[in-house]
Amino acid sequence: MQPRMKNPAVVLPDAMQPIQAVFKAVHAGGVEAETLELVHLRISQINGCSACVDAGAKTARKAGVSDERLATVAAWREAPYFTDAERAALALAEAATRLADRPNAVSDDVWNAAAKHFDEKALAAIVLMIGVTNLFNRLNATTRQIAGAWADPSRASSSASRGLAELDPFLPEDRSVVDELGEQLPWSAGLAVLCAYTVIAMRMAVGRKQAAAIDWR
Repeated sequence: MQPRMKNPAVVLPDAMQPIQAVFKAVHAGGVEAETLELVHLRISQINGCSACVDAGAKTARKAGVSDERLATVAAWREAPYFTDAERAALALAEAATRLADRPNAVSDDVWNAAAKHFDEKALAAIVLMIGVTNLFNRLNATTRQIAGAWADPSRASSSASRGLAELDPFLPEDRSVVDELGEQLPWSAGLAVLCAYTVIAMRMAVGRKQAAAIDWR
């Protein structure tokens, strides 16, 4: 399998930093990482983005999501493994993703249920996560980015390495940081550079020292 093209966010690198800034804000919104990962994974399932489902499941597991929860998030209403807050976030994610399915797609009931568990700042983070995930899904699905390509570069037809080489001036000087972060990326190889920035931003948002030490160019 081959992608149709490099991810558009790699082709047009000016798009990367604004998206990264949104993602950084999401992770500073006070929502538990597991909840955000579940939201990302469920949306990716709905949109049929194999790259995001594949990598999102791996990232969710690393964030602490159990195998039972990963296996049943597609049927979360019928599964006993989710908190009331997670259920409210997942219902909001589904409604906001399926806007064309019905009039008033995000009903007052769905919104009010989420508002019972999350304050305005957290709601903003969840809504932004919904939007960013839908963006990634559409980029990856439209250009047919390959599931697992970041973990196995040979399956990506070198699209990730080409993107990294072409955007060399924008990357951290210490490439070992990018390599080490690669295993934690929540999206596909076509977003290699963007995801490197994104995961670094996640670490900065939670105060991890390694990200703080990066010398940005």
